[in-house]
Amino acid sequence: MKINLALISIMSFIVLGAYSTVEIELDYPEYFPEPVYNFTNNKLSAEKIELGRKLFFDPVLSKDSTISCASCHSPYNSFSHTDHQLSHGINDQVSNRNAPAIFNVAWQKSFMWDGAINHLDTQPLAPIEHPKEMNETLEHIIIKLKRNKIYVNSFAQAFKDSIISVNHLLKSLSQFQLTLVSSNSGYDKVRQGLEKFNPQEEHGYELFKLNCNSCHAEPLFSTYQYANNGLPVDTTLQDPGRWAILMEAADSLMFKIPSLRNLSYTYPYMHDGRFKKLSQVLNHYTDGIVRHPTLSPELKDPIILSSDDKADLIAFLLTLNDKEFVFNPKHQFPKELLINSGNGTNE
Repeated sequence: MKINLALISIMSFIVLGAYSTVEIELDYPEYFPEPVYNFTNNKLSAEKIELGRKLFFDPVLSKDSTISCASCHSPYNSFSHTDHQLSHGINDQVSNRNAPAIFNVAWQKSFMWDGAINHLDTQPLAPIEHPKEMNETLEHIIIKLKRNKIYVNSFAQAFKDSIISVNHLLKSLSQFQLTLVSSNSGYDKVRQGLEKFNPQEEHGYELFKLNCNSCHAEPLFSTYQYANNGLPVDTTLQDPGRWAILMEAADSLMFKIPSLRNLSYTYPYMHDGRFKKLSQVLNHYTDGIVRHPTLSPELKDPIILSSDDKADLIAFLLTLNDKEFVFNPKHQFPKELLINSGNGTNE
């Protein structure tokens, strides 16, 4: 029996080519530091990113298919939310913290306000399994996804096989989030030599470097470390911050330092969403610091700002808004999800 090698070659190309992927590089400015995320075991591809985007916006990840990742992390709010102080989950339950914005995650080593998660690939486990958020199990999510022909095809295209696994699910979600790079603000255009600060913004920038840069370091505008910023303890939530992880006294009331990018889109501010306006935030740092034993050393000396100084500082902070990022169509709801409706994922 003769074997037609040419035919085999053509068929192999058709079968494997349909599921081939092209690796891509993360795009970011040269003045950004090197990402800390290890791409070796999760190399970016267009197919995986698109799969992750669909999963991010699909309420299939919640127990009753009413809550998606985007429910608390809207692209129009720089992947945070603005309509309430604390995150809402299934059955309109209220969690204990404000939903943090999601961008520039490739430069972050740990996640959540208290750093409970130490890898981006495992971060979705927290909201998926939280009883007040998605209240779902990974096992049931996989069952639902396997019922959906569109997802079966999408996973096959992304990972070159027909297996829908927890590992592939989590890595796909990571891929989409890794592409959420915010680097096109007015500040960035100044760094690139395309624009200049006006005099008010320039003065605000000098005030920022003098009073804020130690914790909100350029160009990411956060060290992504943990600090006690002197907030009075909320008497209702009684949130101890990072202390709840290892119960070490040194971690009491320590919360992750958020980036100051996109502040116009990410209010309310702080881990419990207590401040609605930037002016309230600045008033806290000048007049509201509570001297807890774990207070950040940078805040032990008073911060003195006049009303004009505060206005100038806010003018600079507004240059960190990245409208191109917030309204990027690649970050928004995928139209293919509309086709998914009724394909078996919601049972």
